[in-house]
Amino acid sequence: MPKFTKVFEALERAILEGRYANGKRLPSESELCQRFKVSRPTAARALRELQQMGVITRRAGSGSFLTPPSTDKPSGARSLGLFVPGLGNTEILSPICSEITRFAQGLGCSVVWGDATTPITSSDDALQLCNQYIDRPVNGVFFAPIESIPNRELWNRRLADAFIGRGIPIVLLDRDLGEFPSESEFDLIGIDNVAAGIVLTNHLLELGRVRICFVARPHFPSTTNLRLLGCREAIRAFGERPKYQLAHFGDPGDQRFVTQLMKVTAPDAIVCSNDQTAAILMRTLTQLHFSVPEQIAVVGFDDVEYATLLSPALTTIRQPCTEIARTAVRTLLERIDNPNLPPRHILHCSQLVVRQSCGTPLNQDV
Repeated sequence: MPKFTKVFEALERAILEGRYANGKRLPSESELCQRFKVSRPTAARALRELQQMGVITRRAGSGSFLTPPSTDKPSGARSLGLFVPGLGNTEILSPICSEITRFAQGLGCSVVWGDATTPITSSDDALQLCNQYIDRPVNGVFFAPIESIPNRELWNRRLADAFIGRGIPIVLLDRDLGEFPSESEFDLIGIDNVAAGIVLTNHLLELGRVRICFVARPHFPSTTNLRLLGCREAIRAFGERPKYQLAHFGDPGDQRFVTQLMKVTAPDAIVCSNDQTAAILMRTLTQLHFSVPEQIAVVGFDDVEYATLLSPALTTIRQPCTEIARTAVRTLLERIDNPNLPPRHILHCSQLVVRQSCGTPLNQDV
């Protein structure tokens, strides 16, 4: 777990308990350093996370204070749209959207969901859903760019332009419009996927796993490239120069694909692009009589609900869904009120959750 997380969680807990209500100042960076035995940059990062969430306001020369309730309330009733075509296919988006709805309604906003029961299988489906929001109309939209249609970058741009052309601001969730390394001009809220890939791969390397592969399914989102980049960087920084194919793209449920991967690369650990890929891969490895984690460690990303139900339980990266949702709501409301603000990419820190699928003994679970 990043060092700043300990400070952040302690402050968040104290705020929820009401210790800093009624204008009471939060501890300074120096005071946090002494209390938690951390460096000043670590203390500053914890305060910065709270500030980005809108929980505290930092005043030069005065210190940090809880944000006054009046600044949380929008100036009028707002209608916010959740334009998340991949809601049924990307598990991590469901809890984020639920938190967005809960938090936005607490601020007096209404939240409009698209028809989550209808899969988006074509550009026409996506455009039809987009037009529903434009016709309602809504004051702003949370947009998770589409993953699985042909020419997705072109269509994601067209959908974004359709909203902007009607004066409806958007905030991107989880990923950008285009492919890495391109960046759009829109606000984006998510996690630092490169850093998460580094943390996860470093953990495997520290456990003595040195022949590490990365597996993703076809039509993967742009975040997968960032996670792969982090995996590559961790291996490079460790001093390894892989003489095998690091990245493999295919169906983890296809025994021929997995058999070929194990035969050609013979990995002792596999980093999967998300938990669903990891779960399917673990099942296929078992069918092929490979033992997890004795022969091969498997890890994932997102920490979805069933990660603890797998056997063995899955080591993964946990996304801070509540913090992402709250930041997204505040960012969209600010964008509605101030359309000329510069675009912001706010990337929250994630958490490594260690379980048995990487070979950690039972008494070392966190």
